[in-house]
Amino acid sequence: MNESLWLATAYPRTNYPTVEEDLSCEVLIIGGGLSGLANAYFLAKQGKDVILLEKNSILQGATGNSTGKLTAQHDLVYAQLIEKFGVENAKIYFQANEDAIEFARSIADSHELQTAHSVLFSQTTEGTDLLLEEKKAYEAIGIPFTFSGKAQDLSFETSHTLTIENEAQIHPVRFGQKLAKLAEKAGARIIEHAQVATLDTNRHFVKLASSKIVSYRQLIICSHYPIEALEGMQILKLDVERSYIAAAKTATPFDQQYMAVDNPKRSIRTTTIDGQTYVLLCAESHPAGAEKETQIIYDRLTDDLKTTLEFTDIVYQWSAQDPSTPDLIPYAGAISSTTPDIYISTGYRKWGLSNSMACARIITDAIIGKPNAASELYSPGRSEFGALFSRALLLTGRTIKEFAGGHIARTDSPICTHMGCRTRWNKGDQTWDCPCHGSRFRADGSVLEGPATQPLNLG
Repeated sequence: MNESLWLATAYPRTNYPTVEEDLSCEVLIIGGGLSGLANAYFLAKQGKDVILLEKNSILQGATGNSTGKLTAQHDLVYAQLIEKFGVENAKIYFQANEDAIEFARSIADSHELQTAHSVLFSQTTEGTDLLLEEKKAYEAIGIPFTFSGKAQDLSFETSHTLTIENEAQIHPVRFGQKLAKLAEKAGARIIEHAQVATLDTNRHFVKLASSKIVSYRQLIICSHYPIEALEGMQILKLDVERSYIAAAKTATPFDQQYMAVDNPKRSIRTTTIDGQTYVLLCAESHPAGAEKETQIIYDRLTDDLKTTLEFTDIVYQWSAQDPSTPDLIPYAGAISSTTPDIYISTGYRKWGLSNSMACARIITDAIIGKPNAASELYSPGRSEFGALFSRALLLTGRTIKEFAGGHIARTDSPICTHMGCRTRWNKGDQTWDCPCHGSRFRADGSVLEGPATQPLNLG
């Protein structure tokens, strides 16, 4: 399997304990990425008795495979947010993410976080028109910006740029390791290799694959993709995209981190780790599990890095996937009005570094009874029925198609243990990928990413 730069250059690992006996706590968190760790830290600081369960090792999923951009400039989002939710809600979204960045600055050192200007750039007339629309949204919201000409660091032709200065970029794994230590110091119990096998929301406990029981009063699901058995069928309200990243050595860091608003779509940043600078290019994506010949995607990505950006010493390549909601805003809060003690945090739309901490603050405030201006905007129950129904039909249709087509065309592929779809072998990453809801399995059949919780039967 390809390797993430962040996982390869992490701090020395802390080995967290496994579950050796039945446990109980006030707040149980499922998922050991940045989202779960931020929730654990915030709640433990408030005096809550917190247990965090991670099925593998912390920070190995979406966090450890991200681009590491920590910014409130989430591509072309603010013009759309104003259209969908109005100026005040767009302002709330911006401020929630800016507050997350400021929190990160307050705990991180220079090995974990650096300041960087965030830049959207256009390459075409149509792209510049989109950039101008986003500029109007910035003006309406009150976001400080600079609008100017070509991108200064990039070797290929660009037209215009829209910049938010003094945002941040992080080493997501080192930052997450720092956050985990702070959470543990505040009293949170972090437990690894704890696969949830059964969730009983009526009796408030989970049963692990080891048969051990963990009881709770309140539950937060930060497991990237919510467990589908819960009320509200969030499983049908999320779509999953897979993105590809490559990193090459370079001598000169950029002061900016870049995102193209038009095609070819590219996300570009640099990072300096232990004296070595790298440039990262993220340039392709597709629905999770939809592509079999993924090595071709890696080949195109690395060729672009060599020929267009002119960086030839490529040392890492990896991929990541992230769910999105129908209306751009993540879900953070109680999963439904009838289950007020179960919270979810998901749907970050590839902008999970700031949003995960913003969502953790929302959920923490809900649990301790503190008002949060973003809670209604991020509420899982906020969306209009039409948008949800439309997305549910789309994803259900894809599921049914892949279920039928997969069983006919890929009879030699193992069946996903989530909802019975046939998986596809991903040659580039050496994984079995499910095209229905994005579950991924290692070559030996063990679960790499959910919503599946049981290994493949490879017999």
